[in-house]
Amino acid sequence: MLTYIIKRLALMIPTFLAISLIVFAVVNFAPGNPGAKQAGAEGGQQANTGEQRESYRIFKEQFNLDKPVLLNFRYDLSNEDVSKVLSDILNENGEISPALRIVSQETVENWGRYAVPALMDILNTSDNVAMRALASQRLTINARKRLAGEFRKNLTAEQKAENKIIAAEVASFKGTYFMVEGAEDKNAISEVESKAFWNTWYETNKEGFAYSSTEKMSILFFDTRFAKYWGNLIRLDFGVSHLDKRPVLEKVFSKLKYSLSLAVTSVTLAYFISLPLGIWSAVNENSPSDRFVTLILFMLYSLPSFFVGVVLLNFFTIGSPVQWFPTAGFESIDTSEMTTLEHLKDIAWHLFLPITCMTYGALAALSRYARTGLLDTIRADFIRTARAKGLSEGVVIIKHAARNGMIPIITLLGTLLPVLIGGSVVIEVIFGIPGMGKMGFEAIMLRDYNVIMAILLIASSLTLIGMLISDLLLALVDPRITFD
Repeated sequence: MLTYIIKRLALMIPTFLAISLIVFAVVNFAPGNPGAKQAGAEGGQQANTGEQRESYRIFKEQFNLDKPVLLNFRYDLSNEDVSKVLSDILNENGEISPALRIVSQETVENWGRYAVPALMDILNTSDNVAMRALASQRLTINARKRLAGEFRKNLTAEQKAENKIIAAEVASFKGTYFMVEGAEDKNAISEVESKAFWNTWYETNKEGFAYSSTEKMSILFFDTRFAKYWGNLIRLDFGVSHLDKRPVLEKVFSKLKYSLSLAVTSVTLAYFISLPLGIWSAVNENSPSDRFVTLILFMLYSLPSFFVGVVLLNFFTIGSPVQWFPTAGFESIDTSEMTTLEHLKDIAWHLFLPITCMTYGALAALSRYARTGLLDTIRADFIRTARAKGLSEGVVIIKHAARNGMIPIITLLGTLLPVLIGGSVVIEVIFGIPGMGKMGFEAIMLRDYNVIMAILLIASSLTLIGMLISDLLLALVDPRITFD
């Protein structure tokens, strides 16, 4: 068995890598701009003012959202590529839609320093004065180096010194662009002065833009969102939330108590009720009571949890017809003034309806699985042999039949780990419980990529572990299963 466990654990590594790659690609290619709302943009699409755009640019830089998702070919940007995007931004012929202009503006912004050689060439050789002016304006942004330290916290002395040099260089870029004739900007200078500044600067820094073959390969695979994310993940660092800059693991752990309180209680109740009920239904197969219970359970199973949740809220929380339970939340506001027993009662009072909603569907399904598994078993030859030996019906059912009939239930048990941690999105949102499910829903709505990735990867890991636990439990229950 030890050899089997080691092989399964080794197989989990490439499986987890494949899952992370697929999830990362799906999340990052989904439409929407994370952080646009935080930067003050209307509709979450694009920042409008200069301050908003700069805030959004810094935000993207901090979270590597300006980098390609999987592969980075930006070291090979051509003059034609950059000229095409600048031309779309200028829209001199009036044929470019506002949406495409916004996309083009963000594209050249995301290129960062990779676009500098092409921008310098356009500044010096383009026949279009508007294109040259725009290139000079873009250089003041694209030529900036990244500050050391992702969030400028806990910097070393060397990083602080490096950031001072970078900040001084960025300050020197101010007022080094020019405008086309007729445009007014008190910070702009003449075209001759602008070209002189940027040509001098480029000659000094030219070596930093000449990439060797090794550097190109490094950029291709490692200067990407996926590589940066996995670089952090190897150190068990899920990064920080885009919304409040809190470490993701800290946020996850802060929500666990809410989801675990719901899920563990619900699963425990479902199993403790459904297993005896399933055994009883199998023993009394096709009796009127069995058919009645089956009808009730299938009716419960057919009711969606969001519908039941809303009905329970309307009937038992807002005074129509009674107001027995609180409308939302995990606990009351004044819990600090309660004793431990009173606090537990208050939590149970708040969670009664959510747990009811989470339990009834699982109860219906598990009891039917238990009934079906036991029905197949009690017709087997070894059960007839046990009865022929004179064993009581209770011993035959509980000791011999139930052990083998519970194999389907044990298989399902291993899949519950991610449910226990991931929480229930529908129940937590309806009842206002600040657990993992609600946090995941809000992260999806606000494009908080790091939180989404953390929840999905943790759930994937627990699914793989749960499948291994299921296999091991099956071997313990059924002696016919071996791992030799």
